Amino acid sequence: MARAEVRGVPAAPGIAIGTVARLGAVTARRRVAGAPAQEAAALVFAISAAIGELTALAGATGSDAAGIVEFQVAMLQDPALRAPALDAIAAFVPADAAWAEALARQVADYEAAEDAYFRARAADLRDLAQRVLRHLGAATALPEVPPGAILLAEDLTPSLFLQSDWRGGGIALAAGSPASHVAMLARARGVPMVVGLGMVEATAGEAAVLDGGAGLLLLGPDDADRSRLAAPPAPDRSALLHRPAVTAAGRKVAVLLNVSDPGELDELDPAMCDGVGLVRTELLFAAGPPDEDTQVRAYRRFLDWAGGRPVTIRTLDAGGDKPVPGLSVAGEADPFLGQRGLRLSLARPEVFTVQLRALVRAAAHGTLHIMLPMVTVPEELQAARALLAEAAADIGRPAPPLGIMVEVPAAALAIGRFDAAFFAIGTNDLVQYVTASARDIAAVAPLADPRNPAVLRLIAEVAVHGARTGREVSVCGDAAGDPALVPLLLDAGIARLSMAPNAVGEVKAAIAAHGREGTMP
Repeated sequence: MARAEVRGVPAAPGIAIGTVARLGAVTARRRVAGAPAQEAAALVFAISAAIGELTALAGATGSDAAGIVEFQVAMLQDPALRAPALDAIAAFVPADAAWAEALARQVADYEAAEDAYFRARAADLRDLAQRVLRHLGAATALPEVPPGAILLAEDLTPSLFLQSDWRGGGIALAAGSPASHVAMLARARGVPMVVGLGMVEATAGEAAVLDGGAGLLLLGPDDADRSRLAAPPAPDRSALLHRPAVTAAGRKVAVLLNVSDPGELDELDPAMCDGVGLVRTELLFAAGPPDEDTQVRAYRRFLDWAGGRPVTIRTLDAGGDKPVPGLSVAGEADPFLGQRGLRLSLARPEVFTVQLRALVRAAAHGTLHIMLPMVTVPEELQAARALLAEAAADIGRPAPPLGIMVEVPAAALAIGRFDAAFFAIGTNDLVQYVTASARDIAAVAPLADPRNPAVLRLIAEVAVHGARTGREVSVCGDAAGDPALVPLLLDAGIARLSMAPNAVGEVKAAIAAHGREGTMP
C-alpha cells in the first residue's frame, strides 16, 4: 500500500513499529432459555461470577489497573444496572437478550452524555456487557491481539487490554478517548496509543508506525520513516534501583511507592525504596465496607513487607471516579466537586470509625502514618483527629501520625491553617482544580499541565511551609513518577516522591542527573 499519514488525538506517548492487526468481532451465541425465575437466577449468577473474576483480576494486574477494575466491580454491584434487565426477564425476555438490550441502552446514554467523563466510561459498560454474556454462555471469548502488533480497532475494552501482550506494540483507535480507562492503562504501562483516527483503510499485516505523542498513524512507512521514528533503546536503570536517590549536588531524596494491593509488593525488594508513600484503600472497599479484622490483616501485610520503613495509608477516597457500593453518592452533577474523600468519610462515621480503629491496631506492627484525602478546611482535619483520638483511646494505643493530602487549592493556598503531622501533594487533583481543566476531557487536556506556574507555585509554598515548620512534604500524584517533571519538583523544594513501583528506576536516574551540567536523565 502507498504511504499514508492518518492524524488522531494523542492518548499515550511512545513509538511502535510493526504490522497492523484488526480485531475479530465478538459474536453472540444461542442459549436455551428457561422460565423467568430461572433466567433471573442465571443473570444474577453470571453477574456474581463476573464480579469474582474482576476481583481476582484486580489482585493480579497491579496498581495501575486496580482502580479501574474496582470501578467496574462497583458498576456491576449497583442494583440500578441490572434492574432493567430483570424487569425484561419478568416479561419473558431471555436473560442474555434482556442484559444485552439493557446495557446497549446504558452505553448509548453514556455516549450521548455532555460530560466527557461519562462518554469515556462507555467502553467500561461494553466490557461489562460482554463479560456477563460470556458467563451466560451467550458470547464468544475475547479475541487475541498478536504480540508486537499495532492494533487498529473502533475502541478497546479494559479486559482486552489487560489480557494482551503489548511489548513493542501500540493501539490505534477510530473512536476512543484520551480519558478512557484503557488510555490511562496505556500511559501507565508505556503503550503508545492514538484515538480519534476515524475510518482507516488498512489491511491486517500491513507495515505501520504509530507515534502516540504526535497522534500519528503512518501506513506503509519507508526506510527514512523507520529510521526517523525508531525509538532509541531504553537505558538500563537496574544499577540505580537499589541505591539511595541522591542529586548530583548530594541532596538526598526519599523515593516511596504508591500501591493499592499487598499482592503488588510480593515480587518487589523493599530495599528499592524508602517506604510506601501512598496505600490506596479503595480496592479493599470494592465489595462494600470490610469489617475491622479484615482491614487490620490487609494493613499489616503492607507493614510486614516494609520491614520498619514508613507506610502511609490513605483513608477511603471514595467518590469522584472511584464509586463504592453503598457509600458513594449517586446522581451528583459533578462527582469531582461533590461528597468524596474525607467529606464522605465524615458523613459516614460508622464506616470511617471502623477504618480508623483498624489503622490504630495495625500501627502496633510497624511505622504507620494515616493520610486524609480531599481536605478543604481545618475543621475537617479537626473532626477526623477527634474520631481518631476516640478510636485510639478505646483500643488503648497511641494514635498514629495524621497527615493530609494537599489537592484542593483552598488547602494549598492556606496551608498554614492546617495542623497536620505531614503533607502529601496530590498533583492529579491539584492540577485539575487549579487550572479548571477536568482531567478526563480531551479538549482541555493541554491545560491540565503540572508545569503550569500556578501549580508549581503552590507546590513550592507547601514545601517552604513544611521546611519552616519541620513537617515532611511529599508529592504522591502522577507527577512524582514522571522523570521529566522530577527536576521541577526538586527545584520547588520537594525531597520526597511517591510513585508506581515501575517508575522507580527512571525517577532515580532523573534525581541523580539533576544539577549535572548538560546531563539528561
